[in-house]
Amino acid sequence: MKKEECIRKAVIPAAGLGTRFLPVTKSMPKEMLPIIDKPAIHYVVEEAVASGIDDIIIVTGRGKRAIEDYFDAAPELEMRLKAQHKVEALKSLKKISAFPDIQYVRQKEPNGLGDAILKAEKHIGNEPFAVLLGDDIVANVKPCTAQLMSVYSRFNSSVISIEAVPREKVCSYGIIQGNGIEPDLFRIEDIIEKPTQENAPSDMGAVGRYIFIPEIFDCLKNTYPGVGNEIQLTDAIRILLKDHPVYAYKFKGKRFDTGDKLGYIETIIDFALRNDRMKNDLMMYLQKRLNL
Repeated sequence: MKKEECIRKAVIPAAGLGTRFLPVTKSMPKEMLPIIDKPAIHYVVEEAVASGIDDIIIVTGRGKRAIEDYFDAAPELEMRLKAQHKVEALKSLKKISAFPDIQYVRQKEPNGLGDAILKAEKHIGNEPFAVLLGDDIVANVKPCTAQLMSVYSRFNSSVISIEAVPREKVCSYGIIQGNGIEPDLFRIEDIIEKPTQENAPSDMGAVGRYIFIPEIFDCLKNTYPGVGNEIQLTDAIRILLKDHPVYAYKFKGKRFDTGDKLGYIETIIDFALRNDRMKNDLMMYLQKRLNL
């Protein structure tokens, strides 16, 4: 069995308040905002499953029950669709129920990404595991998580996904300082959460996908509140670096940030343009709307 196949578990943090999308997120989790006909978190779970993961834990918070309901079976609805001979709709529902069992744990109060991941410690145990943020979608033939697994299999060390970000946006990311050891692969020397442009060590930001060794949990326990008075995952990675190598991989594919309003709109348009049944009509509409 390949080493990457030993990573069986994934944590999907989905406990954030979604304040950038208020008021709709007052009653709907931001991870459930639809990308045409599927919520954003559906694509994240699909990526985990496509990467060979069969044990998923989603960290939720107050008001996130819709996520659990979405991934639950809906026998009454399936029976109605079957009686109405709505074959395609029935198939789409059955695909959801065919996902591996998903477990849930609650973050009782929003205390940062690091704290949310720590809530999954008892479920993960002493195993390496993946982390996929619930509002980041990465489109590529080989899933981003599977790409990180391949790096993990070579070095048996934690690895995070990175991409170049505009200099004016480094203050929104964890920015790495690292030594390039191969094209697109770095050994991290330091990582700084949301630095100013002047203090940013590079333009390479951590984005939405990680593979961690279980020692990250002890690092999280020893992390004090940082930026935003929250437990920052970036600060725990800095602690991990003292005793364990951590790598950063510039993944292949296109990332969509559905947690940002403009990013959310871009995601919908891009996915619609990838849909053969919608592409032509959408292009005609956009051309007409933009007077092209």
